[in-house]
Amino acid sequence: MTITAKLAELGITLPKAAAPVASYVPVVAHGGFAHVSGQLPFVDGVLIKGRLGEDVSLDDGKAAARACALMIVAQLEAAGLLDRVERIVKLGAFINCTADFTDQPEVANGASDLMEQVFGDAGKHARAAVGVPALPRGAAVEVDAIIALKA
Repeated sequence: MTITAKLAELGITLPKAAAPVASYVPVVAHGGFAHVSGQLPFVDGVLIKGRLGEDVSLDDGKAAARACALMIVAQLEAAGLLDRVERIVKLGAFINCTADFTDQPEVANGASDLMEQVFGDAGKHARAAVGVPALPRGAAVEVDAIIALKA
């Protein structure tokens, strides 16, 4: 089954791949890997903003991380690499949060769970979930990815 067919089976419609907000490209494929730049959480074209532990709930943070993961998949599709995905190798999840917020791993699960739903066992990956004091444009979450590609 293709990834496009799997997305349809799951009832998932990918967002339009976001254009870069600065001087970088969304995806670089090199040496059998795709490196996907940090993606922000857009839902219906609206950026999910705020800080966990302040004005964003844990559930909303997980939804934001899921939206970031959907944008990663959308970037892969836009780059023509979606059906070449062999394995999601690593996700980096950055959570905009207060100094006393410690549930970064649970927030990042929103992205991790989406990757496993879409890619099955190939979606299981290594990960970092890090709390930060601010993210671009005030985003609640940002997620980047390293993905192994089929030849």
